[in-house]
Amino acid sequence: MGARVRRGTAGLVSASMLLVLAACGGAGGGDQAGQRPAAEVGVVTLKTEPVTLTAELTGRASPTAIAEVRPQVAGIIRKRLFEEGSFVRAGQPLYQIDARIYEATRDQTAAQLANAQAALATAQAKAERYERLTQVDAVSQQDIDDAVAAARQASANVAQYKAALRTAQVNLGFTNVAAPISGRIGRSAFTQGALVTANQEGALTTIQQLDPIFVDIQQSSQDLLNLRESLASGDVLPASTKVRLVLENGRAYPQEGTLEFSEVTVDPNAGTVTLRARFPNPEGLLLPGMFVRVLLPEAVVGNGILVPQQAVSRDAKGNATVLIVDKENKVVQKSVSAAKAIGDKWLVTSGLSAGDRVIVEGTAKVRPGAAVRPVAVTIAAESGAAK
Repeated sequence: MGARVRRGTAGLVSASMLLVLAACGGAGGGDQAGQRPAAEVGVVTLKTEPVTLTAELTGRASPTAIAEVRPQVAGIIRKRLFEEGSFVRAGQPLYQIDARIYEATRDQTAAQLANAQAALATAQAKAERYERLTQVDAVSQQDIDDAVAAARQASANVAQYKAALRTAQVNLGFTNVAAPISGRIGRSAFTQGALVTANQEGALTTIQQLDPIFVDIQQSSQDLLNLRESLASGDVLPASTKVRLVLENGRAYPQEGTLEFSEVTVDPNAGTVTLRARFPNPEGLLLPGMFVRVLLPEAVVGNGILVPQQAVSRDAKGNATVLIVDKENKVVQKSVSAAKAIGDKWLVTSGLSAGDRVIVEGTAKVRPGAAVRPVAVTIAAESGAAK
């Protein structure tokens, strides 16, 4: 009797499990038969805007003016009157050369001038006296001619000694070697007690004007030609002449520069042309010979379309493609032309138009033709140079 009860209970349990499994199987079959929910993707709606095309080039800083300080008279350096590496102004004394011999030459020439002036006074008085005596025939015409000639010769001697005195004064002034320009002075190549001459090869020191400072930029002649053709065709507009710098440590230079000119000759060895920009340099951060990266605005695309870089992928052939959401909220793949990076975005020149909704989030979980649920997202803007 007990055995029959146990068998009956086991049968009831088995029947209950079968009903539960049947119910679970029926629910699962219902989900498989239904459609999957649409995947959610983040999209950005494109718009047209002016886009500045910026080239990143290399440049080297150079002084706006440079002067080698050289002696113009010979002598022994008595004093050095500046601190090496300091800022000097035009006309500031730099060296003092022994001036005693030049002072003596000046005094001697001044005495010779005084003697010549006295001789001139005597000769002029004699000539005037002889001219008065001609009225009474007291002197011959030859004596009068000789007196006039002597007066003229004395006048010429005075002029000659005046010029010699000015030369002596100039040479005396050259013993005080002054700065020809304002700027940063370098190290002194000669010390106190050194003998210098007017025709020596080595400069005493060098002064460089560093504020403002030049930056010489090298640009490919082919890139310059392509830019000029684009400007001529009207595809792009001229950009401003303002230029920015990135220093060797990667930091942006705080001052903007101005592009001044470009060379008219192409370097046959490098195939480049030289552009020159002028930058304020009040803090002296830019030094001659320093290499910098130059962000040069070249042109402006009036109706440019920028697409976030994460939305652009490349196929096996390297062609750029993007996924967009059409009006029916289905995914469509489009081939685009994206050859230039502007900061964290691609400048797309063909394949897309304003109003297209580009997928920027969730591209890995959708395929072309799939229905999606688009959600607008905001991409934080980053500034950057064209690459």
